[in-house]
Amino acid sequence: MAEHLIVLNKDEDTISIVNLETNEIERTIETDHNPHEVIITPDGKKTYVACSLGNKLDVIDNDTYEIVKRLEHPDFNFPHGLGLTKDGKKLYLASTYSEKVFIINTETDEIEKVIPTFQKWSHMISFSPDGKTVYVPNIGSHNITVIDVETEEIVNHFPVGPGPEGVAVHPNGELLYVANQDDDTLFVMDINSYKVLHKRRVGKVPVRLVFSPDGKYALIANRDSSDVSVILTEQKINDQVRPWEIKRIPVGSWAGGIVFNTEGTFAFVANNKTNDISVINMTTLKEESRIDVGIHPDGIAYLKR
Repeated sequence: MAEHLIVLNKDEDTISIVNLETNEIERTIETDHNPHEVIITPDGKKTYVACSLGNKLDVIDNDTYEIVKRLEHPDFNFPHGLGLTKDGKKLYLASTYSEKVFIINTETDEIEKVIPTFQKWSHMISFSPDGKTVYVPNIGSHNITVIDVETEEIVNHFPVGPGPEGVAVHPNGELLYVANQDDDTLFVMDINSYKVLHKRRVGKVPVRLVFSPDGKYALIANRDSSDVSVILTEQKINDQVRPWEIKRIPVGSWAGGIVFNTEGTFAFVANNKTNDISVINMTTLKEESRIDVGIHPDGIAYLKR
């Protein structure tokens, strides 16, 4: 199987397809304006790209790496965060400034439902590991919207820290991690009560948060300090088990999108202002190399097929 990175270059309206065997760009695809976020279907056949300033969703066939459809809607206003149901049949899209969530049928690539959040700047989409719940951080309302996947309805909003953006549920399904960019903190919350169990200081302006496949680590991209916080999710010390930042790894300027390979042995960080990708060895917890890509890379995805 071949391994590739799909890297969105925001300020040149392109995608770099990076071959991870050679760490070279294998192909460049032109997109609509300002490609921001990206997701690949579970079967690896299609890639969806939210083009935020172009107000379009580009659909790419991964066999040909051609854009096969451009989806538009009058209420696409900075379409951004993307997430897929476990079966891959539905795509959730957060439109930041229209403050709506769009549900898209991935077989027809048509919009089936639009859900207003009535919150300020609904920005990202994060699914629970069981696929039953969607969490939408609202940057301007300092809270998170909860959507039930079965009913496709909002069931709750709950407060977090100021400016939440990076959000993910631990693979154990019990803890929600929230990176609050306006005060440089991480909240670790009980998934049922929404109680903050732990609060941690991280780097400056944390914007993305992902877990390693085994849940051992959470990586947080800190945009303004140009580093990655490494959170050991279960550090054992003095008879206590707690999440703890054990390291900050320097990367390029304006760290953004992060993705792991399937095995969790490497993580890849898009550096917006140095126009490259940091390759982090998860055994040594060190930056191993850099891959040059296009201008202002941010959204990033891993494809193995």
